[in-house]
Amino acid sequence: MIAESLNMSVGSVFTIMTEDLKKKKLCARFVPHTLTTEQKEHRIASSEDLIAAADEDPNFLKTIVTGDESWCLEYDPETKCQSSEWTSPGKGRPMKVRASKSKTKTMLLVFFDSRGIIHHEFLRQGSTVTGAFYKDMLHRLLKRMRCAEARLPLDGNPGKSEKIPTIRVTHCQQQSDTTTVLEENVPIS
Repeated sequence: MIAESLNMSVGSVFTIMTEDLKKKKLCARFVPHTLTTEQKEHRIASSEDLIAAADEDPNFLKTIVTGDESWCLEYDPETKCQSSEWTSPGKGRPMKVRASKSKTKTMLLVFFDSRGIIHHEFLRQGSTVTGAFYKDMLHRLLKRMRCAEARLPLDGNPGKSEKIPTIRVTHCQQQSDTTTVLEENVPIS
């Protein structure tokens, strides 16, 4: 475009841009959403609260339970090399149909703490993620955490138990009744 508008060769424009002006061409990075100023300020305040809590208590990070969701496509992930097989002399190479991503997909929701995965589940076909869905899931997560807590407390010492994660999840459940857990459904970037 620049070359055409200036009636110059593409090579000359490229040399001027890169060597003389020290410019480089970068592709834009796609982001799911842009955040409002209020959302950015809320994230900063939340981060500062977490940093302060971590500074006060060295075991604080062990009390955090977080979750994520991801779409899983159904397809055969085996590569050509993984599907290799022994053949007789004179026989051709075995053929493998290139795996294409299936239109069948399901959402995986997983919750974990500093020790690993606590709870995971797949969204049922045709289901929608709503506030009511998350409320029910938080109940299942809390139940799973209580079972895990009975077996092994957070510090790994069977004689001592900490209840901070359970309290935090209970707090989220109480908020979901008033629909503040999913208040803005902003992306985690």
